[in-house]
Parts: sequence; C-alpha cells; structure tokens
Amino acid sequence: MLIIRCAACKRKLWRYDKIGPGEVLRCHKARIDKFYSAVERDGRIFCSCGKDIGIDKGGNYKMIAKAFTYKGTKRNS
Repeated sequence: MLIIRCAACKRKLWRYDKIGPGEVLRCHKARIDKFYSAVERDGRIFCSCGKDIGIDKGGNYKMIAKAFTYKGTKRNS
C-alpha cells in the first residue's frame, strides 16, 4: 500500500494499492482504499490546501507528476 501525499503541504490524500513496479502515473479508483483530505470538483482532484493533484478520467485519476509524493510498498502481482 502507498500513502499518496500533497507535495505542497504534505497532507495525506489517500491510501492506494499499487500493483507493479512502475511509476504512479494514474490511480485507479477501485484500488483507492481510504480517502483522507482529497477533494473532487469540476473533473479535477485537489488537496484541501488548493493544490491541483490530478484529473478525473472516469475509472482513474491521471496524476500530475510534481503535485504529489508517495511512500510505501508496491505489489508485484
């Protein structure tokens, strides 16, 4: 599980089950385990500090690379 955090204020946004070794380019909504402080409006997702984190693409969020950080372990299978 990864903890996705805002790069600006370091608040937790959500806990995400990442499968595979690659970068976090998109977060599938079905794999988000718990939301903390992310806010969705107008087809975009924001931190509660106002920083733009990603774009809602239906089944997933397309992440803005410099807007977030993450820490944790990724699943291989």
